[in-house]
Amino acid sequence: MTYTFLEHTADVKFIAEGETLEDAFKESVMALKEAICGDIPVLEQITKEVIVQGTNMESLLYNFLEEFIVLLDSEDFLVSQVTKIEINQKDFSIKATITGDKTDNYKFTNDVKAVTFSEMFIKNEDDKWKIQVVLDV
Repeated sequence: MTYTFLEHTADVKFIAEGETLEDAFKESVMALKEAICGDIPVLEQITKEVIVQGTNMESLLYNFLEEFIVLLDSEDFLVSQVTKIEINQKDFSIKATITGDKTDNYKFTNDVKAVTFSEMFIKNEDDKWKIQVVLDV
């Protein structure tokens, strides 16, 4: 696990890290999953492809994470992991393969309503990518 939850007054805040930008985005998804259902393992029963666009890196991250909330709300799909991810930094797009399961077998610890732009950052420092996100719960 290369993400850490931080203190926040009312919401959930985390920092995710990775050797590559792709790794940091993957870890952000894992932090979101833990914010939703705790650290219980989620079965890999279903595979999906996710394609997301943004207008800059922050909007790409926002749209990518928000896609998992949409899948949860509209298709009762809970992500288990990101098995493949390709980020194009020139046109701010992501193509990812994800696995997960239907929500029927899981209990949720938080009602994550949305991803926010509040305090969000994506930066490369000390040869690591760091992403900070605040989730509205």
